[in-house]
Amino acid sequence: MKKNMKIGLFIPCYVDQFYPKVGIATYELLQKLGCEVHFPMGQTCCGQPMANSGYQYLTKGCDANFIANFAGFDYIVCPSGSCVLHVKDHLHDDKQEELAAEMRKKVFELTEFITDILKVDHINGNFPFRVGMHASCHGQRGLKLSQMTELNAPFFSKPEQLLSKINGLDLVSLSRKDECCGFGGTFCVTEEAVSVKMGQDRIKDHENHHVDYITGGDMSCLMHLEGILKRQKSSIKTIHIAEILNSFEN
Repeated sequence: MKKNMKIGLFIPCYVDQFYPKVGIATYELLQKLGCEVHFPMGQTCCGQPMANSGYQYLTKGCDANFIANFAGFDYIVCPSGSCVLHVKDHLHDDKQEELAAEMRKKVFELTEFITDILKVDHINGNFPFRVGMHASCHGQRGLKLSQMTELNAPFFSKPEQLLSKINGLDLVSLSRKDECCGFGGTFCVTEEAVSVKMGQDRIKDHENHHVDYITGGDMSCLMHLEGILKRQKSSIKTIHIAEILNSFEN
């Protein structure tokens, strides 16, 4: 494991506003794993909602601000596959394009960073519950955090690799491992009925396996599922993977 790396902690808007405990868990976890973690106070939205809605040309200010806040770090780590993928694919700056290109290579999703950069293959945390792992689309299909089931290829999952060694955690094998939850950012607003039905189907798979918690790497997807669970008055809870992994003592 590499030690004393200077990490810029990149926190998505919805985590900052609604789930700050996920950002805190990520910060604490990276510190426990030997990283020097910094939270740039001037960071704002990465621009993904605008870009996904067809307004990529309006994200130049977001790009410039991201570069101003995160240039100089060894790595940039974020507990969100969708935000990471957006930065990897779309961070540009006409005045500093060489720097932007360098930074696109330094931004990592949390479990990707732990397994691929820190080379940590297990974490001895404690979480005595039955858990289903929701694989978010951006993380799985964009960042290749886990294998897609439609491919005739060996299965792998970086998040599940880390969860599998958590003490007491019973990680279930879902029937549809990589089914979309229906959140899709602005999709859940423009196509509300379809989004809700997809979320209900995703929850049903977890219910059939009698889970206590649904976890995942994107709080946006978990927020969508959490809303449906609460309306159904379900006993199933949602929890970000950072909160589970942070359950160990260093």
